[in-house]
Amino acid sequence: QVQLVESGGGLVQAGESLRLSCAASGRTASTSAMGWFRQAPGKEREFVAAIAWSGGGTLYADSVKGRFTISRDNAKNTVYLQMNSLKPEDTAVYYCARGKGRVSGPRLSDYDYWGQGTQVTVSS
Repeated sequence: QVQLVESGGGLVQAGESLRLSCAASGRTASTSAMGWFRQAPGKEREFVAAIAWSGGGTLYADSVKGRFTISRDNAKNTVYLQMNSLKPEDTAVYYCARGKGRVSGPRLSDYDYWGQGTQVTVSS
């Protein structure tokens, strides 16, 4: 069983930064790709970023490229999402997810375990 617990969400103003954390536990937590997704009210869950198991490869949605950075510390079984220059349209519940393999892409079906989510609200 794999458990994922997100933290770090909150209310910020446009232009500010937040860092989300996702603590993973269970088998293969450190040998799987990890991803971040988000879901705004009334919208479908969408891909934000992903990182390979080694941390050597990353993938970003166009909407966050250049502003968000995904990273991981396998010794701590933790994945991070540094979010800079936040915009009101970044407001959503952010979820971390474990990839089914060592490298995973942007599809929801590429992931098999999900956290409970953390709310990020960006005011204008």
